[in-house]
Amino acid sequence: MSETTVRHGRSPQPPPGGPAAPPNRTTARIATVLTTALLAALTAVVADTVRAGDSASDTGRLLAGYAVAWTLFAAAVRAVRKAPARAATGLVLAGAAAVALAALAAPPRTSNDMYRYAWDGRVQAAGISPYAHPPAAPQLARLRDDWLFPTQGSCHEWGLTRTDSGLCARINRPTVPTIYPPVAEAWFFAVHVLSPPDSRHKPLQVGGAVLAFGTTLAVLTVARRRGDPARAPARAALWGWCPAVPFEAVNNAHIDTLGVLFTVLALGTVGAGVRRGALLGAATAVKLLPVLMLPGALSGQRSPARTLRVASALLAAVVLAYLPYVIASGTGVLGYLPGYLQEEGYQPGHVHRFALLRLLLPDSAAGAAVIVLLTLTALYVWWRGDPARPWRGALSLTGTALLLVSPSYPWYSLLVVGLVALDGRWEWLTVTAAGTALYLGGRLLPGFQLQAWAYGTAAVCVAVGACLRAAPARQLLERCRGRFRPRI
Repeated sequence: MSETTVRHGRSPQPPPGGPAAPPNRTTARIATVLTTALLAALTAVVADTVRAGDSASDTGRLLAGYAVAWTLFAAAVRAVRKAPARAATGLVLAGAAAVALAALAAPPRTSNDMYRYAWDGRVQAAGISPYAHPPAAPQLARLRDDWLFPTQGSCHEWGLTRTDSGLCARINRPTVPTIYPPVAEAWFFAVHVLSPPDSRHKPLQVGGAVLAFGTTLAVLTVARRRGDPARAPARAALWGWCPAVPFEAVNNAHIDTLGVLFTVLALGTVGAGVRRGALLGAATAVKLLPVLMLPGALSGQRSPARTLRVASALLAAVVLAYLPYVIASGTGVLGYLPGYLQEEGYQPGHVHRFALLRLLLPDSAAGAAVIVLLTLTALYVWWRGDPARPWRGALSLTGTALLLVSPSYPWYSLLVVGLVALDGRWEWLTVTAAGTALYLGGRLLPGFQLQAWAYGTAAVCVAVGACLRAAPARQLLERCRGRFRPRI
C-alpha cells in the first residue's frame, strides 16, 4: 500500500480476480427494496395458490402457482445476499412470518393427513390410545362429529373417503389404526388440548406456522454461531421462504416440520454427545426419516465412546417416547406402519419405487441396490464427514436416500430443506421440487414416466452443483469474474 493511499485514508482496489469489494450503500438499498418487493409478491402468490382449489380439480392451477412461488423464492434469496446484515435478518424473519400467515388463508388443499392428526388428538384427550382402534371402529363412534365424519352430501368431495360400511370420513384410511410415532402423537394431543372448541383445522395450521417460524429462528441461530455469520440470513431464507414450507408445513400442517426443528437443534449443538443423540431421537419419534441423521451427527467421530453416547441417547429417547403407548397398546404401537410400507411399494421388487435404479437394474434388484448404496454412503459420511458441519453429511445421505427411493410425497423432503438451509447447497432443493412435480403432475400426465424424469433431473442438478463447487471449477469461476470485473 502506498504512503499516499494511507495518508488520504483510501483503501486500494482489489486486483482483478481478487475478492470483490463490499456492496456500496446504493447497491444495499436496491437489494433491500428488491427483496421486499419479491417477498410481497411471494406472499401474494402463496395466499392465492392455497385459495385456488384442490389437488384433484385444480392441479394445473396449483402447479402454476407453485412454479411462480419457486421462481420468486429463488430471486428473493439471491437479492437478500446483497442487503445489509441487519436489514437482511429483518427481511428473513418478516418474510418467513408473512408466507406462513398467507398459507393460513384456506383449509388444506393437497393432503388430508391433517385430519388424522386432529382425530388422534381427540382420541387421546378421551383417554384412549390412538393405536388401539381405527377411526371407523364402533368403539369410537361417540367421538365422531360432522366435521371429520360428514353425514350430509354424497361423500364425493375432495379428501372424503367412504368405507365399506358406508361411513363417510375426511380421514384417509379410516379403517386402519394410526401410523404416527409417539412424539407426533404428543403434538396432536397438545394442539387438541390448547384448541378452542369447534376450531377445526386452524389450530393445526397455526401450530405448523409456529414450528416453521421456530425452525427459521433455529437455522439463523445455528448459522450465526457455527457457520458464517454474514451468510446466516440468506441461509435461514432457504428454509423460511422456501415454498415447500408454507404449502406443506403450514397449509397442510405436516408433522414433519417438528422433526425438522429437532434435527436442526440436534445438529446445531456443539460436539457429538448425549444432547445431540436425544434430540435426534425425538426427531425420529416424530417421523422415522430423521434416523438417517445419525451418520451425519457422528461425522468424523471415530471415538467408540462418543459414538456409543450419541447412538444410546437416540435409542433411549425413542424407547422412552414409546413406553407409555406400549403400556397402553402393546405391540399395536406399530399401527399401520407395516401395511403402509407394503402399500407404498417399499417391499423388495416393487416397481413403484426406485425409479432411477430401475433404469439400470432389474426391478427385483433395485431394492437391494438401494440398501447397499445407502449403507456405503452412511459409512463414508461417518468416517470422512466434517465434524464442524455435521449437517453436510446428513444432507448428502438424506438427499441421496430420497433420490434413490423417489417418493411421491413432497413433505418427506422438508427435512432436506432444513439441511439445505444449514449447509447452503441449494441444488438439493431440486429433490423437493421433484417430489412436488410428481405428486401433482402425475394426475396430468398419467402415461408419462414422470417419476424417473423428475428425480433424474434433480440428480443431474445435484451432480452439476457438486462439480461447480469443486476446487478447479471455483478457481475457473473466480478467474472469469476477475477478467470481466470492471476496473476503477
